[in-house]
Amino acid sequence: MTSEDEHGDGNEDAARRGGRRRGLLKAAGIALAGVLVLSAAGASWAYWHLNDNIKSVDINSALGDDRPARAVSTPSVSASASAAATPLPSGALNILVLGSDSRSGKANAKLGGGSSSGARSDTAMVVHIDEGRTTATVVSIPRDTLVTRPSCPTSSGGTTSVAYQAMFNSAYSVGGPVCAVKTVESLTDVRMDHYIEIDFSGFADLVDALGGVTVTTDEDIDDDKSHLHLTAGEHHLDGTKALALARTRHGVGDGSDLGRIGLQQKLVKALLKQIASTDLLTDPTKLYKVANAVTGSLTTDTGLDSLGELMKLGQSLKGLSSEDVKTVMMPVVTAPSDHNRVVANEPEASELWASLK
Repeated sequence: MTSEDEHGDGNEDAARRGGRRRGLLKAAGIALAGVLVLSAAGASWAYWHLNDNIKSVDINSALGDDRPARAVSTPSVSASASAAATPLPSGALNILVLGSDSRSGKANAKLGGGSSSGARSDTAMVVHIDEGRTTATVVSIPRDTLVTRPSCPTSSGGTTSVAYQAMFNSAYSVGGPVCAVKTVESLTDVRMDHYIEIDFSGFADLVDALGGVTVTTDEDIDDDKSHLHLTAGEHHLDGTKALALARTRHGVGDGSDLGRIGLQQKLVKALLKQIASTDLLTDPTKLYKVANAVTGSLTTDTGLDSLGELMKLGQSLKGLSSEDVKTVMMPVVTAPSDHNRVVANEPEASELWASLK
């Protein structure tokens, strides 16, 4: 038999143990709540930081209605969107993608950007995404192409003069993204739905955040100006070397911009493959690095100037693989007025642009 005192002691012990358990559960609950609050705060800060990274230009307002007509797409829902979710866009798109040689900032200057007093479009590609967003064509425009540069609005409220036989990449120099878009639309008669610009350091940071890219060169590259020396064959490149590959021209072909375009197109394919092979969703740290590298170096039109809009664009392209991306160059011939420059080869060039409408 157990005595009454013994019963009392046992009840007190049980009460104390119960109290400790409740205390521990309460402490655990407070700790968990704290973690959730901190995680939410961290996520909010990260979203705000990434969103605040993006710079934008209101190209639509600047250019008004004097532009090629928008493409008419059949309304449809992307296969990536569930019935319950907001439908993702699936219509055709034309996006002007520029690589800027700006020397703005220490990182760009270190990587060999252009004059500190300005910048030019070192790389220009029109990315056409077909309706359904499962195939795409990337058309490179040689920066040495002679064009008629139209009159462009300036940030001060004035306009630039029309320039004949002007270098294509001068449009960005005299009128920034707005003039670059207007010049491309004048050259192609194709409406640019969006504008994306990435600078030198941003490109290098993106490649590094992805763990590098693997490319295969068809010939040896020995270019002291871009500081790139590669033997023919497969190479895994970090951001600095990938940027050097995108910029090299004296070490390949005839030393013109046309040889460099082929290397840039190889890099586009390599980047797409690397992104597809990297499971960013299972590695939040890498995902943040990639997102920070991308947003920190971007200038877009106002239609893509938020993390939400960029994410929606990216999600709509989930069905697009590197094998479904065709890379071509605008057909050109040597300019009669200058053997160091090129002009659009007609009617082939116009036929190519018409196919993207």
